[in-house]
Amino acid sequence: MQARTYATLDHRALLTVGGPDRAAFLQGLISNDIAKVAPDRAVYASLLTAQGRFLHDFCIVAVGDAYWLDVEAARRDDLKRRLTLYRLRAKVTIDMPNGFRVVALTGGDAVAALGLANEPGRAAPFAGGVAFVDPRLAALGLRAIVPEGAIADIERAGFAAGTPAAYDRLRYALGVPDGSRDLPVEHALLLENGFDELNGVDWKKGCYVGQELTARMKYRALVKKRLTPVRVEGPTPAPGTPIVLGDAEAGEMRSAEGDLGLAMLRLDAIEDAARSGRKLAAGAATLTPQKPAWAAS
Repeated sequence: MQARTYATLDHRALLTVGGPDRAAFLQGLISNDIAKVAPDRAVYASLLTAQGRFLHDFCIVAVGDAYWLDVEAARRDDLKRRLTLYRLRAKVTIDMPNGFRVVALTGGDAVAALGLANEPGRAAPFAGGVAFVDPRLAALGLRAIVPEGAIADIERAGFAAGTPAAYDRLRYALGVPDGSRDLPVEHALLLENGFDELNGVDWKKGCYVGQELTARMKYRALVKKRLTPVRVEGPTPAPGTPIVLGDAEAGEMRSAEGDLGLAMLRLDAIEDAARSGRKLAAGAATLTPQKPAWAAS
C-alpha cells in the first residue's frame, strides 16, 4: 500500500465568509449548492463572470459560524474584492485569516487514518481546523485547512513529508485542474474542464452568476474541447505552448511536471490522433492523451 504523505500547498490559502446572510449571499453567486455545505460536508464550486467564464474555484466547508474557502493564495485579494462588490446590504463578513495552511494528504489509507468515509466531501474537525475528502474526486485523498503549528498533528496521524510536485503528479494523472494554473481567468469554461463530473456544478439549484452559458453548454451538448491528462515524451512544454496534430491546431498545454501534464485538447483531434496513430506535438515534445476514468466524454 502506498505510504501516507502530506504536502503543504503554499499556493492555497484561507478565506472566510460569515454573517447571518452568508448562505443566501453565496447561493446567488457560486456554481454549487451552498445548502450541501455543512461541518461534515465540503463541496467544490466556482465563481464565474456574467458570461459564464472562470474567475475562481474553491472548496467550501462550514466551520463554526462561517464558511471556510480553500482558495488561490496569490488571488485571494481579488476574490475578496469581487465578493465585496456583490455584498451590497447583505449582512456578510469576508475575511482573509493568516496563520493557516492548506495541506494535501494522500496515500492508500489516508482517508481511513482520519476516520472519514471514503466519499468526496466528507469532512470532520482536525487539529484546530478541518479535514475533508477532496470533494472533486476521492482518489485525490484529503485536504486539510489547519493552523501553521498543526504539521506535528499530521505527522502523529502517520503522514510523512511529501512534496507539492508529487501531489501535482497525482493530480495530473487523474486529470484534475488547479485554479488559474490550468483554468485561464475570464476564458475557461466549466464544462470543458470537468466541473460537471468533478462535482463542481449543481444543476438543480437556483440562478447564479454565469449560469446561463454553463447550462446551455450542457443541454445543447456544446463541449468541443476537454482538459485532458497527457503523457509527455521529450522536454516538458511550458503552459500555453500550442499543440498541433500535423499542420492542424489541436489545443494548448496547461501545467505539467516531468512526463505528466494537462492539456486543453479538441475532442476531434484526440479522436483523429487515436484513429491515425499520429502524435500530438507541443514544441519539441509529443503528447499521448490519457482519458481519466471519471470523464464522461
